[in-house]
Amino acid sequence: MTVNQLKDEVKVFSLSSNKPLAEAIVKELGIDLGECTIKTFSDGEIQINIEETVRGYDTYIIQSTNDPSDQHLMETLIMLDAFKRASAKTINVVIPYFGYARQDRKTKSREPITAKLIADIIEKAGATRVMAMDLHATQVQGFFDIPVDHLNGQPILVDYFLKKNLEDVVVVAPDHGSVKRARTFAERINAPIAILDRRGPRDTVEHGHLSIVGDIENQTCILIDDIVDTGRRISTGAEVLIANGAKDVYATCTHPVLSGIARQNIELSPIKELVATDTIDIPEKKRFDKLTVLSTAPLFAEAIRRVHFEEPVSPLFNY
Repeated sequence: MTVNQLKDEVKVFSLSSNKPLAEAIVKELGIDLGECTIKTFSDGEIQINIEETVRGYDTYIIQSTNDPSDQHLMETLIMLDAFKRASAKTINVVIPYFGYARQDRKTKSREPITAKLIADIIEKAGATRVMAMDLHATQVQGFFDIPVDHLNGQPILVDYFLKKNLEDVVVVAPDHGSVKRARTFAERINAPIAILDRRGPRDTVEHGHLSIVGDIENQTCILIDDIVDTGRRISTGAEVLIANGAKDVYATCTHPVLSGIARQNIELSPIKELVATDTIDIPEKKRFDKLTVLSTAPLFAEAIRRVHFEEPVSPLFNY
């Protein structure tokens, strides 16, 4: 089971959302990135052409569905149709960041379950397998009727913090919904946890709506979430932690969405460093000194290799 076999049997293509990650993945695999062209007409229509044969190949599409999510999703669907009509053997969609996963249930009358809709569309368009990382809601796996490999990005973040040799560490959940994630992270680094008890709206910026469950005084706090979007939750959380005696505050997440004024919110906060992965390509205008980005390419590459050679993927869930 050699690199030559991969070259002869596997083709990996990148759409427009995260080409740097796709290039890093194929480099890990020792193969070339597939050739395709993406054009957008003046009225916004998208045209995709595959510039090489895929007949009989196991094909992989690398595409996150971050902003502009609708465009990235449409590119994925068009590419899936192209592979299906070109007689690809299998069509695997690698979605490092699965957008719309936050819309995983009905919370009020007449509300759609958009994550299920997206899963149905991807499957109907021709996908035979989906590979994703740290879905916001794990039940999204069940929205598909095809195999889903749900990779865990947390060990990559854990390894980074272990190498920093921080002292007196407490892992902090930004709300009660993040407690399980915080506890798993804390167990890996042998640290206690604390919880920000958040009253009122999810993204509240009022310090009066935040209280701390746990001991953080004179401790180094690591705020952990799966997604950092506007940065308000971790920024206000860091301010409350410092105001209550925390020594330092770090933050970490898998998916750095960084919408709107996220950069400003984080730069002006007491957060010393935000550590994230490269599931979303961050343009230079959104990068800042406090941001550290870690590569997920080795993990995705190994998952692709294992899927192709029909080896167990489960050992990778804990990386």
